[in-house]
Amino acid sequence: MIDFSHQRSVWESLQEYGRGIAGGLMFSVPLLFTMEVWWAGFLIHPWRMLLYVLVTYGLLLLYNRFAGLRRDASWWEVAIDSVEEIGIGLVLSALILWLTGRISGESQWLENLGKIVMEGMTIAIGVSVGTAHLGGSEGEDSGKSEAPESGSKYLAQVAVAFCGAVLFAATMAPTEEVVMLAIEIPPLRLLTIALMTLLLVWLILHFSDFRGAKKHVDAESLALRTRGIVTTYAVALFASAGSLWFFGQFDGETMGVCLSSVVILGFPAALGASAGRLLLQVS
Repeated sequence: MIDFSHQRSVWESLQEYGRGIAGGLMFSVPLLFTMEVWWAGFLIHPWRMLLYVLVTYGLLLLYNRFAGLRRDASWWEVAIDSVEEIGIGLVLSALILWLTGRISGESQWLENLGKIVMEGMTIAIGVSVGTAHLGGSEGEDSGKSEAPESGSKYLAQVAVAFCGAVLFAATMAPTEEVVMLAIEIPPLRLLTIALMTLLLVWLILHFSDFRGAKKHVDAESLALRTRGIVTTYAVALFASAGSLWFFGQFDGETMGVCLSSVVILGFPAALGASAGRLLLQVS
């Protein structure tokens, strides 16, 4: 029998599910009403869809372990929580798509399943964020009180930054506008966007004194600050590239267009990554 470190009453569980549902819908509304995502649900290869589910599950594992509601939970408990969040995401996705007429009994089951999975994974991330950060009582356990080790803390920052980057990038990656801008924008202006993105990351993490900046961002030296800025931008670019590849935006495009698309999408993704390091963590 599994020995759970946190025992929840039925009422507390219902409250957590309520926060999760609210968070899932808050972060996924743009995707739920985006036509390109509906198309992707039946155009993307099943193996790519399976990879999407596995990556999302891995992201939920890291987020719940390092920045979730109960950060001192065991890996087994984290794994169960992550499965629950994916399940909630799929159920919410199916319900909203059915209510809006995007899935029906007249459509092929593979088409319906593809749409549900496409929408459900982003909802699942929102469920995880909402469960941990949309309220909760003051006495509720939110993790260990002692400071984590340096290596573990750095991995936690990367995991949370990636979560924030994916939430922002996934809402724009399916749209045609990203590739259109990548084709039309000149190289010098593209370089300016990259530099502005780095400036934005520095502004959020180290200059504007956002709540949580002093607690969650290493600022002991110039080297640590530089590492944090570069890592955050790298995570944003990685999330952008992965999102664009998954939605088929690289298919048939030249290397130059692909790189330009990553840099352009990296701007909002970096906003999500840097804000995530500060805002998506509980105290």
